[in-house]
Amino acid sequence: QVQLVESGGGLVQAGGSRRLSCAASGRIFSIYAMRWYRQAPGRQRELVASMTRAGSTNYADSVEGRFTISGTIDHVYLEMNSLKPEDTAVYYCNVLTTVQNQEYWGQGTQVTVSS
Repeated sequence: QVQLVESGGGLVQAGGSRRLSCAASGRIFSIYAMRWYRQAPGRQRELVASMTRAGSTNYADSVEGRFTISGTIDHVYLEMNSLKPEDTAVYYCNVLTTVQNQEYWGQGTQVTVSS
């Protein structure tokens, strides 16, 4: 199994920046992709950014150019710049593993962007 713990959430003003961290432990050798999702109140959870173990990244259109995913299989980061009120959500770290494509989720961290 893999355990994920996010940190770094909080309250930030529009236009500001925030860095989220995700620490992975357990069978991290089986991780092949790391992702950040978010879920705003009343909305479905959406994929924000992803990164393969090889370092290839992908972003949602809504955050392209503002957010950056980085790190390694045991520590994944999401650097968020030029934050907007619509970025307010609970942000979740997620990993995919080679063990039957099993995925794991963190507990989430709240990011609130005030206007």
